[in-house]
Amino acid sequence: MTDRELLLEGKNVLVAGAGVTGKSVVPVLRELGAHVTVTDGNAERLEELAGLGAELVPGLSEPPPGTALVVTSPGWRPTSPLLAAAAAAGVEVIGDVELAWRIGQLRERPPSWLVITGTNGKTTTVGMLESMLRAGGVDAVACGNVGYAVLDAVRAGHAVLAVELSSFQLHWSSTLAPDASVVLNLAEDHIDWHGSMAEYGAAKGRAHERSRVVVHNADDEWSTRLAEEHAPASARRVGFRLDTPRAGELGLVEDLLVDRAFVADPATSAEELATIADVRPAGPHNVANALAAAALARAHGVSTEAVLKGLREYQPAPHRAQEVAEIGGVRYVNDSKATNPHAASGSLRAHESIVWIAGGQLKGAAVDELVASIAGRLRGVVLLGVDSPVIAAAVARHAPDVPVNRLRPGDDEPMTAAVDAASAMAHPGDVVLLAPAAASLDMFRNYGERGDAFIAAVRVLAGGAAGAANDGS
Repeated sequence: MTDRELLLEGKNVLVAGAGVTGKSVVPVLRELGAHVTVTDGNAERLEELAGLGAELVPGLSEPPPGTALVVTSPGWRPTSPLLAAAAAAGVEVIGDVELAWRIGQLRERPPSWLVITGTNGKTTTVGMLESMLRAGGVDAVACGNVGYAVLDAVRAGHAVLAVELSSFQLHWSSTLAPDASVVLNLAEDHIDWHGSMAEYGAAKGRAHERSRVVVHNADDEWSTRLAEEHAPASARRVGFRLDTPRAGELGLVEDLLVDRAFVADPATSAEELATIADVRPAGPHNVANALAAAALARAHGVSTEAVLKGLREYQPAPHRAQEVAEIGGVRYVNDSKATNPHAASGSLRAHESIVWIAGGQLKGAAVDELVASIAGRLRGVVLLGVDSPVIAAAVARHAPDVPVNRLRPGDDEPMTAAVDAASAMAHPGDVVLLAPAAASLDMFRNYGERGDAFIAAVRVLAGGAAGAANDGS
């Protein structure tokens, strides 16, 4: 089969969304011989695609007559008028990930897909996996929801794709069949998009539906449930846990990460992969991420030596448990990527004595369970953002003796004010931790800008502390 036999030679294809996905998809569709129309509610963004050979039509609410396929940006909801109209008309709607999968299958040697999804830990796990694969001499690349489009990775010809997929991307993927897949965990997130936790879980479970090796987190009820419900009968099931692994699992024996799945006799033997000290960033949640990555790497045939080498060479992405400075015996840690309560929980549990900087957009997620579970670790709480009253109320209920500083909405430099307030609460041995448990868009462009603001504020504080020390010398 050639590219032009994919479905699209001379066909009319509508691209919904002129953002990152649209920019990636349009040239590929044109190369496949399709007549492409692009629509978006933002006319300025639409104009950025001028010159790519597509017809640009703002604000369509139904597909043009004769449309054979719609390729949507992942963030568009199924209930949006355009996509609902396409479904009602019997026009197939897919995402760029599904398009990338179909194009890859046209190759003489299609790339292997190792798929990672879940509410939290995806980017860390996919980075660890990429590092392990490369340490084993595999032509592999991390792609998907990490900034490098899957479509671009497929077209570049890589042999193995370590693919991070969001629930949105999976929702629009209908024939994806990974060599191995994992749902790391599941907690409340994106309920506003999916409509319910069950629908959110079902989207995540799509990662498993045609997978050859299905990996699940034995410590996470949803991860285990989705593996049971969505794994094909022919799939190999592999678990991982932060405890002694059973036969067919990866896990911990004291401070060792061990494999009892991809060994000659899982019933009687295990192989050492690494130690907890080899895992960065630190924390139990990242040990779990390392075990998940190792399971996928081992499923692809990577040696234990390469798993260890890959873990040691892995460089954590910014804004994930990133230690910024130690000032006066207090450590300052940036985990701005903790954009929901589940992610914040893992971050908070990595430290014993914390001044917690939190707040932003909770997107309807509850925080009582989180606050109750880490109340004994809190030395102080600094809150900012639109949903700070919700977190303040939870702290009052579950940690009433912990001091809380709620910043005023009008503060010009809210993160500077937050870091200063946290510093005033902290004592030597404490950690000032930015783990917001919330999205950032009420105050910042994204979690990265929020993390950068924290880093800048800590560095100003460190400079002031150094100056004060010099003045006293």
